[in-house]
Amino acid sequence: MARLPLNDWSRKRAVCFRIYLGLAVLLSLGSLCLAEPPPAVATNLWDFSFTYPNSTLPSGSSTATPAIGSDGTLYVGSFDGTFFALTPAGQIKWKFKAGREVHSSAAVGDDGTIYFGSRDGKLYALTLAGKLKWTFATAGWVDASPALGADGTIYFGSWDKHFYAVNPDGSLKWKFTTGALVDSSPAIAADGTIYFGSHDQKFYALTPDGRARWTYPTGGGIISSPALGADGAIYFSSLDGNLYALNPDGTRRWQTHTGGSSASSPVLDETGRIYLSAGHTQCFSPAGQFLWEWVADADLGISAAAARGQVYLSRTYNEIDSFTADRRLLWTSQLTTSPTSSLVIGPDGTLYASCDRHLSALRPPNPVPPAGSSWPMFRANARHTGRVGTR
Repeated sequence: MARLPLNDWSRKRAVCFRIYLGLAVLLSLGSLCLAEPPPAVATNLWDFSFTYPNSTLPSGSSTATPAIGSDGTLYVGSFDGTFFALTPAGQIKWKFKAGREVHSSAAVGDDGTIYFGSRDGKLYALTLAGKLKWTFATAGWVDASPALGADGTIYFGSWDKHFYAVNPDGSLKWKFTTGALVDSSPAIAADGTIYFGSHDQKFYALTPDGRARWTYPTGGGIISSPALGADGAIYFSSLDGNLYALNPDGTRRWQTHTGGSSASSPVLDETGRIYLSAGHTQCFSPAGQFLWEWVADADLGISAAAARGQVYLSRTYNEIDSFTADRRLLWTSQLTTSPTSSLVIGPDGTLYASCDRHLSALRPPNPVPPAGSSWPMFRANARHTGRVGTR
């Protein structure tokens, strides 16, 4: 076999190198299209990190989402049964000892009364000074977060298979029997209708006087808290892997399979887009069209939160991400431990979340208040009233 001249070998190697280089560039471009876009800012944005003291547990000290009072006080319970009031700077203002673990996120009334449930089967009402007003006893764990009606009625579910309405003085107003335990936190519409789900695989709509307006069956238990749209739409997820959108009369508007079982509660931005964490955080149009997916997180139950033009997501990888409604990553902030609760946005734009043994506060680079939507975060607002139209 005749040998090629040296210059022919050089020319052949050059052609092969160009082909190889071109393929490498194409593969790199393809990888960039599939990968998450790099953050514009990657930094530590901590304002403070409060450590829950005297926890008897090695981990999981709190999964409650902190509530924020009108004066900026933070309210949150922990799994050792201690309920804390913290100053905006993260210092203990007072603490109160419940009978057992506190998984329920607190709600703050118009008069400043703080309400939360405990696994001792009680709903607690505390004064602004941390003194006990009253307790209301049920026969099961109270993991659900209470919702507050416009007339001061407190609504919540229990593991004893009942849903309760309690007067502001702590007396029973009415109770409603479900087919299984209730740890779905209720949502209250503008007309006073109360919405919640149960492990009996039904979603309930009750009148303010405790009568069933309608029920909607799903294929799995319902743990999440519903979100209410400005047009009256009701959004909720089920452990059957679907996100549901219902009309106020109980008819189905649409449903879509998320690809994973979800205990996450949806949130809405100013345009009415719905965000839900179901293995990955997903974004849907108000008409139910799938818009995009954020594949960087891997949490099944932590809700996103919507600010003005931004969406915040707490991830199981010790991070909080900020991205735009069209999926452009703005920044990522590192945490010491993974978030164990949904994010709450303060009026000044500060972000708060329970992170295992800590309550962390982050100050974004360009802080903005919550979105002007009907349901921008878990429990609708920073006070966690669970009622549409309140701040």
